[in-house]
Amino acid sequence: MTTDPIDVAVWAPLAEKVALAVVDEGGAERRVTMDGPDARGWFRAAAHIGPEETYGFSLDGGQARPDPRSPWQPHGVHGLSRPVDHAAFPWTDSGWTGRGLDGSTVIYELHVGTFSPEGTFDGAIGRLDHLVEIGVDVVELLPVAQFPGRWGWGYDGVDLFAPHQAYGGPEGLKRLVDAAHTRGLAVVIDVVYNHLGPDGNYVREFGPYFTDRYNTPWGEAVNVDGSDSDEVRAFVVDNALMWLRDYHADGLRLDAVHAIVDTSAVHLLEEIAVRVAGLAAEVGRPLFLVAESDLNDPRIVRGHDQGGYGIDAQWSDDFHHALHTVVTGERAGYYADFGDLGLLAKAIRQAFVHDGEYSPFRRRRHGRPPTGVAASRFLGYLQNHDQVGNRATGERSSMLVGPGLLKVAAALVLLGPSVPMLFQGEEWGAATPFLYFTDHDDPELGRLVSEGRRREFAAFGWAPEDVPDPQAPDTFERSKLDWAEVGDGAHPDLLDWHRRLIALRRTEPALSTGTFDDLDVRYDEHQRWLALDRGGVSIVCNFAAEPRQVPGVGGDLLITSDPKVAVGEGSVDMPPESVAVLRR
Repeated sequence: MTTDPIDVAVWAPLAEKVALAVVDEGGAERRVTMDGPDARGWFRAAAHIGPEETYGFSLDGGQARPDPRSPWQPHGVHGLSRPVDHAAFPWTDSGWTGRGLDGSTVIYELHVGTFSPEGTFDGAIGRLDHLVEIGVDVVELLPVAQFPGRWGWGYDGVDLFAPHQAYGGPEGLKRLVDAAHTRGLAVVIDVVYNHLGPDGNYVREFGPYFTDRYNTPWGEAVNVDGSDSDEVRAFVVDNALMWLRDYHADGLRLDAVHAIVDTSAVHLLEEIAVRVAGLAAEVGRPLFLVAESDLNDPRIVRGHDQGGYGIDAQWSDDFHHALHTVVTGERAGYYADFGDLGLLAKAIRQAFVHDGEYSPFRRRRHGRPPTGVAASRFLGYLQNHDQVGNRATGERSSMLVGPGLLKVAAALVLLGPSVPMLFQGEEWGAATPFLYFTDHDDPELGRLVSEGRRREFAAFGWAPEDVPDPQAPDTFERSKLDWAEVGDGAHPDLLDWHRRLIALRRTEPALSTGTFDDLDVRYDEHQRWLALDRGGVSIVCNFAAEPRQVPGVGGDLLITSDPKVAVGEGSVDMPPESVAVLRR
């Protein structure tokens, strides 16, 4: 046992009495009656908890449950909690000064369980040098909070303060962040505050964490504006600060903020942004927030002085949809609103395609103009975990289009005005799929998840038999990156292309301004070419399967995907499915 007792507290307004249960290595349990509740429903006690002991809370004499704020779940979501001494970790990143979001930033999204053969935090460390070598400077981790089972995407987490044990737990995550900082890489952690998963979700027994006044597609909505919501908001805000403070993360990606309904005068997003800004001032380095939002509402990323929430950036799905439909020709589901070069040009110019105009897919008007919002407040991408994994068979772009169009799309992502983001393996055209996979112990829950996925894909025209079973172990195993591909076939060429594009973004000042200013986009819908000019640097794209002559372009050729590109007097001859970058 520790020499001194530690203060233990839990918010449990639904209970009349609470006992702290401590279990030793042999399984023997002792209980300590906690003082409370106080006026807000908190119970407290001072108790000894040894480094190898676990603890939980018994509500009104019931079975001990894990701490809603558990820092460590060594035995999974249904086990008890274990304390973590954050001050004991031997950090080596004292010289790390941080990394903010600007026009030169390149983000790389990865899933810890499939990024390396080991599927752990330590396994990811072994691949960080690859990211440095291609020019990435920010690593974004899919959710790492404790979720049920051994593998999953992480969006059904239930112990939001505890890094996933199968990945390596608290110490493993710290080693990964420390190693990333040593290599000059910032780390962003994906967090989910719109719902919790159903399996192992014990927090509902403690207090009104959820509300039935709103709904989400994934589970009960979190109570951030109803009765007793102050403590729920504190739970969320404290969680956000914990990842940045105790795990030295540099930023957070906030999942599906459109599903967080908050009618308070100060929206939860604004409260998080204000508190994170305060922590950044305290630690003396940049900390930033990136939201996923389906609202096309610039208030998400506008500053507080403009009536916004102060989030630093948001994902740009409109850009993805516009680019994806142009290169693939797909139009099913939400892709029905896209497909024209004119819409891609609009997405390049201002990120939002839907800015108050009618959306046929939604059958209503959607969005508002992002007037005055900088390009560095939007992330642009061809692929991400959703857009790959939410396909029936998890096909990446490399399985849908040829190498020519892959290079064209990569150039628009990596040289466009928004902050570029790559999804793991995209840089070499990985052939492995990224599927939706789960590992629920409850057979009935597993069955419901499998059936739900099949129904979800009906809008895209996929037959039920085409959808792999999320619960099958092979679905997870097939989703792991095959690093042997990197040096084989056409993969090295595509990898080199991404490396050269990133280097060009950094060496040409006009390509890293982070603004929509000094930007011009021209296109010919019939001829299928598009020319983007950024301050004297032109990115000329031929999406057609035939050669095209693009007028009004000239200068010195900086980089091209095809050596047959010919620069003439005031025009460029473009081979099929090619891209060229020129400096006037």
